[in-house]
Amino acid sequence: MKDLLPFIIVGLVSGSVYGLAGTGLVLTYKTSGIFNFAHGTIAALVAYAFYDLRERSHLPWPLAMVLCVVVVAPLLGLVLERIARALANAPVAMKVVATVGLVVCVQQLIMIRYGASALQSRPFLPTSTFVLAGVRVGYDQTIIMGIALAAAIALTVLFTRTMLGRNMRAVVDNDDLLALSGASPVTVRRTAWCIGTAFAGLSGVLLAPSVGLDATVLTLLVVQAFGAAAIGMFTSIPLTYAGGLALGIVAGLSTKWVATIPVLNGTPASLPFIVLFVALVAAPGRWLVDFSTERKAKAVEPRRVSARTRLIAGIALVVLVVRVPDLVGIRIPVYTTAVVYAIVLLSLGLLMRTSGQVSLAQLAFAAVGSATSARLMSGAGLPWLVAVIGGALVAVPVGAVLAVPAIRRAGLYLALATFGFAVLMERMLYSRNFMFGAESSSLDAPRPSFARSDHAYFYLVVAFFVVVAVLVTLVHRCRLGRLLRAMSDSPLALETYGTSLTVIKVAVFCIAAFIAGLGGALLGPVTGNASSVNFGALAGLQLIVVLVLVPGSEIVAAIGAAFALLVLPSYITNATLNDYLPVVFGISAVAVAMTHAGVRAPRAVAAAASRTRPSPDRSPFRRRIDVEVA
Repeated sequence: MKDLLPFIIVGLVSGSVYGLAGTGLVLTYKTSGIFNFAHGTIAALVAYAFYDLRERSHLPWPLAMVLCVVVVAPLLGLVLERIARALANAPVAMKVVATVGLVVCVQQLIMIRYGASALQSRPFLPTSTFVLAGVRVGYDQTIIMGIALAAAIALTVLFTRTMLGRNMRAVVDNDDLLALSGASPVTVRRTAWCIGTAFAGLSGVLLAPSVGLDATVLTLLVVQAFGAAAIGMFTSIPLTYAGGLALGIVAGLSTKWVATIPVLNGTPASLPFIVLFVALVAAPGRWLVDFSTERKAKAVEPRRVSARTRLIAGIALVVLVVRVPDLVGIRIPVYTTAVVYAIVLLSLGLLMRTSGQVSLAQLAFAAVGSATSARLMSGAGLPWLVAVIGGALVAVPVGAVLAVPAIRRAGLYLALATFGFAVLMERMLYSRNFMFGAESSSLDAPRPSFARSDHAYFYLVVAFFVVVAVLVTLVHRCRLGRLLRAMSDSPLALETYGTSLTVIKVAVFCIAAFIAGLGGALLGPVTGNASSVNFGALAGLQLIVVLVLVPGSEIVAAIGAAFALLVLPSYITNATLNDYLPVVFGISAVAVAMTHAGVRAPRAVAAAASRTRPSPDRSPFRRRIDVEVA
């Protein structure tokens, strides 16, 4: 036991911070219905503010902490509450997009202000130690555990024993009734957001001395509070805090076991996301209460483009594509990469825009395709085309695995499950020998013998994009596409007609995984190397942010988003403007989400059903749906 105690103490310290951040996250989610994906980014921002006040302005650390936790963080909470109020009637997907947009925006602002390199934050708590059961324990560790415990107890008492707490519980159930009692729902929610962001900021300040000031690292560390919130089923503050402690202890102990079991490498840091994914998949539905409300906006009929207009636009696009290599010169690899990302974005559009499934793991599918195709080409010596198609096919069962949470969950919880899956892939599988190998290594990804030049490979990738675009168009026009649109409008109504949602969800995730895997397989040959650096979980968030900014069909949106994400920055010669481009994307995504009102017409369910004809075919996509037409 004495050998395990040091790991338990370290785990209790980190677990206390997870619990602290998790309780603030649960509080804001319960009272507003908005799950804040930017919780970790807010923690990082407050930690940097503490660094500024203490290291650069030379304020005493107690004063700097009070200013950051009691002033800066609550002010951020007021801003977030205003955004949350504007998102109250938005679809759940737009709520996710808005908070993800905040992640992209705030992280980039931090990097602009402080640089991309990590900064060292000097310890501010006493670092001397005392002996406990033969083990040296730091006073700073004890203080951190005490602060987190006191905060959790205070929040529990506030939530259960005070009038404000009763109002917070009431605003969850019915804010109209709360208003009738004389209390202001807006004030209650503002208070909850101020407390929640204060807890996030405090966790960031407490973590910074041990892990350093790095926006990405701090964001992912605090995001591990998602696992603690999952143990509390996103509802219970005491259970969330206890879950954070449990995760910290198990993660601390696993660092000892990993040293002797290499296969467990990456487990300690991934444990909260393992718990998050398993909890969302395995927990009974009655345990998970969805506080996010979604009110359908007025139906808007899609605009129809005439055949003549489509023909003219198609001819112009073909001429432009043919001329691109001559027009862009040395930028041709950038355009090739953009076309590859357009393929990946098509897979995301098929899930998000067509079927209403929020996925934050598209780059994980692309990573599988990239690593597999590179190994099939360089290791197994298979022909280039066979290797590329093989990489895409290997991504299909991965998509089927991710369809499991889609079958059991929807909306927010599906987005959380896919994000947890993406982080698990990045931390536990990318560095395995069957994928990319060591973190700094890359795999040879040669081009085919008939397309070795930049020009020829560009045309080859464009040909693949055309094939994928045709595939997506066929999906849209066939019965599966009508069912996907109907599922996006009203899954319950579609299921009432006798259609299996399970089969539809598995099918769309497998198709999307194949397309994303194909994109990943085509990406490596652009530079000749396939590496894991292109497929990070946080990088995947930027895809969904940019995709919502481009109106139009899935194909138009994919092309426009890829252009904005990759081509546009290559033409901005001013480094400052280039740095602020992700900030613009993030703010624009928040604005689009806040003003989002158009959804597909509810008649999509009836349209999907009315076009179905009785058939003896017993395949999953040929089940009869009986509809009465008035």
